[in-house]
Amino acid sequence: MRPLRMVDLELERRFLGPRLEAALNEVLAHTQFIRGPEVSRFAEELSTYLGGTHVIPCANGTDALQLALMALDAKPGDAVIVPAFTYVATAEVAALLRLEVRWIDVSLDHFGLLPEKLEEAYAPNVKAIVPVHLFGQAAPMAEILAFAREKNLAVIEDTAQALGAEYIFPSGERQKLGTLGDIGCTSFFPSKNLGCYGDGGAIFTASDRLAARLARIANHGQDSLYEFAEIGVNSRLDSLQAAILRLKLPHLDEFNARRRAAADLYDSYLRDIPALQVPYRAPWSTHIFHQYTLRVLDGRREALRAYLSERGIPAMIYYPKPLHLQPAYRSAAYPEGSFPNAERLAKEVLSLPMHPFLSEDQISYIAEQVRAFFR
Repeated sequence: MRPLRMVDLELERRFLGPRLEAALNEVLAHTQFIRGPEVSRFAEELSTYLGGTHVIPCANGTDALQLALMALDAKPGDAVIVPAFTYVATAEVAALLRLEVRWIDVSLDHFGLLPEKLEEAYAPNVKAIVPVHLFGQAAPMAEILAFAREKNLAVIEDTAQALGAEYIFPSGERQKLGTLGDIGCTSFFPSKNLGCYGDGGAIFTASDRLAARLARIANHGQDSLYEFAEIGVNSRLDSLQAAILRLKLPHLDEFNARRRAAADLYDSYLRDIPALQVPYRAPWSTHIFHQYTLRVLDGRREALRAYLSERGIPAMIYYPKPLHLQPAYRSAAYPEGSFPNAERLAKEVLSLPMHPFLSEDQISYIAEQVRAFFR
């Protein structure tokens, strides 16, 4: 059996085969490594995939979040509502812009922010809510959007782990995540469901005005060559990465379907273990399983992780400490115990290998070792 990896990019490279070399060689031949035609073509193709929203490529997912806040005119003293259980980038950009981060607790089931806690997190200086679609499915956007409308707040969707997932409205209508709020942000980090072979990111918006401003800010604030309308940054997706993403985008739905099939197989082996909670499927969202994240309920997560490691099975903890307890973000306003769900999840979550090329034999072996540990 092939050695197990959390994400097996070598198998993905083999799947793409000679097409990958051909796409890269095309860029090497025309030498337009910055703002080459691949970048605009990829933006158009991703826009079509997302239902016609504007797509502004940028250098990485963290930049996407920062550009979103800049385009919304967030100023020092403004505040944003951010889940306490997520990757640091969501809060990092707010701190860099000298905004106040107002934390909110998350669900023990879907891991997204709890809408019933929004009123508690709200203050008059709040400018935006940043729901994170964690591990591959949607935060409860209907309630979040309703609250944002009531308070006249912007919504910035962090879709870095859920590109391709869909929100399911009560009517049955479906809409791609990243296109429900005012702005959506994503990352093309190599391990993402749609990843390049370096850094990359993108921003989505239905607003012509915001799209034009986001593109301007990402390009040093230029309206035209050497005409700088405002303070901007240098955040570009390069042509080589765009060429790779163009090659992979047509396979995104297929790869996500493979992930769902792998998750279903994991579930069939693991759902009857009392000490484990398999990933929750929110009724309002498809799940594309950027991670297959269990909750280990009996306090033996570290022992299970060590047991799996001894048997050649990697398992990762996303994330071992909630953000309000990280040294860089601790404050007297949010002492330990402020967000019990986030703090509990940090002690329970464990992610097993997940990618489109997992074999049934690999999943069976992983699951059997998990079962053996609990036996």
